[in-house]
Amino acid sequence: MSEKNNLLELEGKIVDAIKTIYDPEIPVSIYALGLIYNISIDEQKVAHITMTVTAPNCPEAESLPVEVHDKVKEIEGISDVEIIMTFDPPWNPDLMSDEAKLELGML
Repeated sequence: MSEKNNLLELEGKIVDAIKTIYDPEIPVSIYALGLIYNISIDEQKVAHITMTVTAPNCPEAESLPVEVHDKVKEIEGISDVEIIMTFDPPWNPDLMSDEAKLELGML
């Protein structure tokens, strides 16, 4: 398997892992909520994940990044995980997937 295919496979595994993490206040995964802005993997197999929370003062602002880190770190082939928290752009409901909007009765 080529290196590019291997990285794409690892990214898919990361997405699958993140889809199992739910916002504690909303029964929707943080991936479907649009809280994950970017996923990349470098040559050393370090996963770099840029994410946000629904609001800067969100009570989960400290626990969600730790949960993402820990779940992704368990993936075979990932050597380490770097979580980059950002509020730019600020999260808004437009970032949610249609599935999440439907789940929350917004469609």
